[in-house]
Amino acid sequence: MRIVTATAVALAALAGGVVPATATATPNSHRPAVDGIWRMDGYGTVVSIRDGGLQEYQTTAVSCIEGDSARRTGPGAYTLPDGTVITVRAQGGRDRATMRADGSVGDRKLHRIAKLPDACTRPAPEGPLAAFDVFWQSFEENYPFFAAKGIDWHAVRDRYRPKVDSATTRDELFAVFGEMVAPLHDGHVAVQDGDRVFARARPGTAVPTGELDARAKKFLVERDLKEARNIQDFADGRITYADLPGGQGYLRISGFGGYAGEDTSYAAQLAQLDRALDTALGKDRPRRLNGLILDLRINGGGSDALGIHIAERLTDTPYIAYAKRARNDPADPTIHTRPQPAYVTPAQGPRHTGPVAVLTGGSTFSAGETFTQALMDRPGRTVRIGQPTQGVFSDVLVRELPNGMTAFLPNEEFLTRSGRTFDGTGIPPHHTEPVFTEEEFDQKKDSAFDRAVSVLRGCGGGVRGHA
Repeated sequence: MRIVTATAVALAALAGGVVPATATATPNSHRPAVDGIWRMDGYGTVVSIRDGGLQEYQTTAVSCIEGDSARRTGPGAYTLPDGTVITVRAQGGRDRATMRADGSVGDRKLHRIAKLPDACTRPAPEGPLAAFDVFWQSFEENYPFFAAKGIDWHAVRDRYRPKVDSATTRDELFAVFGEMVAPLHDGHVAVQDGDRVFARARPGTAVPTGELDARAKKFLVERDLKEARNIQDFADGRITYADLPGGQGYLRISGFGGYAGEDTSYAAQLAQLDRALDTALGKDRPRRLNGLILDLRINGGGSDALGIHIAERLTDTPYIAYAKRARNDPADPTIHTRPQPAYVTPAQGPRHTGPVAVLTGGSTFSAGETFTQALMDRPGRTVRIGQPTQGVFSDVLVRELPNGMTAFLPNEEFLTRSGRTFDGTGIPPHHTEPVFTEEEFDQKKDSAFDRAVSVLRGCGGGVRGHA
């Protein structure tokens, strides 16, 4: 999905990790108010809407490349080939609009323009040099963290562009791109060429692969949940709930998506999540939990909105989870879109409002991190235990290159109430404990889990019914 960006789940899948009716053309006399050409605020994107279709153009100062297309499936609704529904709404007249993907925590602002940029109406340059220039320019105009990571991106261009010419092979160019972005150590940065992917996580951390997830889950079931009751898997095995002998609940979430098999729609994901939460927090659970352990230590990310949905089951009081902004000035990385707050409002279903212990580690990625951030200002006692999260919060901006390769990069920041971000470093725990180290596996220890049980033991709890 290019128009509304990919998620960490998509990157994890690339790296081997965990992770309606046909529209008809609308007559001009009844043309929808959103028909026309639009430039997105930030995201380097122009959108053309006409004749019942939506076409994305990925733009930089040196390029315009066609991205995804969608068909109109309802008033203001356009469906991508993967089933994702994009909603476009006019706002404050005919020259402004908003675009939102189902399952998103925010929308994109659109501004009407008279015509497509000239670069979008002529053949794009081809060859290794053209691919290099689009690759470098995409990061130059969108990546927010060069200064924080101490990277001189202009010096990177000066070093690597002389290595590329018309005779550069595909393998050589792929290697050059990998060398250029490797020092970023950014888990949301990747280069894809067919089946091969170059990506790097933060040093000292592990990508949440399927193998690591399976190993951790087996260990947890045999060690931590040995005496637990009512152990149940939900959401295609990505969510596990159990009642611990000390009166605590245990909820393990390995991702925020992939819950409904081949049905990738947000509605299907949400239905499976609600089924899990209704069971975990419903009438068949103890009426008074001593606390709830949320285990996010192996979490490949996915939909931020699903994380907000869980947070809404953990409060009786509305609050702001975080605010999201995107870089939107190609020449100045300090200029951003207006921050959009994401709100947590108490859910109608059963809720736990007592103490919560959140287990995190370096394999807590993306939506796992935005969910962790959404609990930082949660009313009630919330304690984080384990290791810092990975440090990648943004949606993943997908950029097609002229030679058919694809670049992935972040362009957003998630802000706390005080304006702080945790990109690069990750969200730190209140209590530091080892997380799934080889020593802990060998000695059958789980220090973070044991610390969570200890912290929650004796605390007041409570499950609330429908609001």
